[in-house]
Amino acid sequence: MTAPLLDPADPRHDHAAARLAAEAIAWLTTVDDDARPHSVPVWFLFTDPEILLFSRPDTRKIARIRTRPGVCLSLDTAVSGTDVVLADGDAALSGEPAPAELRAFGEKYRDMLGDQDLAGWRQVFAQPVRVRLHRIVAWHAGPDGLERAVARPR
Repeated sequence: MTAPLLDPADPRHDHAAARLAAEAIAWLTTVDDDARPHSVPVWFLFTDPEILLFSRPDTRKIARIRTRPGVCLSLDTAVSGTDVVLADGDAALSGEPAPAELRAFGEKYRDMLGDQDLAGWRQVFAQPVRVRLHRIVAWHAGPDGLERAVARPR
């Protein structure tokens, strides 16, 4: 695996990492052949510098990733718009994730799965997708207004 993008010694990076680890929903934006963006909510697992998500195999999202792998993920902001995290990268259809990744994903979404187990959910959302992140941008309220932090490969 490549080196992490986020520097845990930087409080702004550490905050972005915490949000990416804890948030349940990210918005994945793909682009169609007419260069029109389309955003959908996804469940995801963040392991810097990568995001793992799952999809139904027959979606337009998967078709777009096959032909245009550049994607953007964004997290919802605070009510006041002062806590923004965006991530850009290249998505690729993936083989079966490692057991440790599946366990971590299942733990993260245990409450949202309700009575359904992860194996049953995966029968529907059968296509793993990995996003190799190239950049993470975070804006967070600071004493002088919004502070911006950008993380790129080191």
